[in-house]
Amino acid sequence: MIGELYYLLNILLAVVLGFAIGYERKLRYKEAGIRTHTIVCAGSALIMVVSKYGFGDSIEADASRVAAQIVSGIGFLGAGIIIYRKHEIHGLTTAAGVWATSGVGMAAGAGLYIVAAGATVVLIGVQCLFHIKCKFFQTKKYFQLKICFVSDGSENDTIKELFQADRFNRLVIERKDGKTVYHATLNTDKEYSSQRLGEIMEKYPFIRSIERCDES
Repeated sequence: MIGELYYLLNILLAVVLGFAIGYERKLRYKEAGIRTHTIVCAGSALIMVVSKYGFGDSIEADASRVAAQIVSGIGFLGAGIIIYRKHEIHGLTTAAGVWATSGVGMAAGAGLYIVAAGATVVLIGVQCLFHIKCKFFQTKKYFQLKICFVSDGSENDTIKELFQADRFNRLVIERKDGKTVYHATLNTDKEYSSQRLGEIMEKYPFIRSIERCDES
């Protein structure tokens, strides 16, 4: 009975550590927050306790076999978090965080308290560090624009130079009223305000329309 209460303390420690990691994720409005990280950490600790202590001294028992399934099991959970939307991958870091949280739970379940607590501090510290508004840590963000313009020759290059784009992602050309009309889609790493886009259209009359495709 005393031994089982000791094992229960391991799981309670995992709950506290998982809560700490999940709270940091909740503050950043991530897909997986407090509940997900807490349950993953506690569940991993529970499975680790059962794997390590639940089979006694049986010769046929291999404690590492049950614990090893946690890694693959959390992988399926992480796959459900990752989504692909508008040419961007979302939830990859959150899925990796959930997977790492399961490792914290395994360490707590195995009685490696210093390792579990230290790993929690490291995980939270790394997440906070990478969210610092520093150009070195930030991923370049691209904005999509749909432009309709009349081209008689060099307007294509003018558009690319104006919006600092190497190429058009999508291009439709049509003849209308004796003019060649281009419907082009491009990506740019510079965010343009509606006022700035209006100024561009006034300066370059061959541009008929500009649509900014903001992410919903």
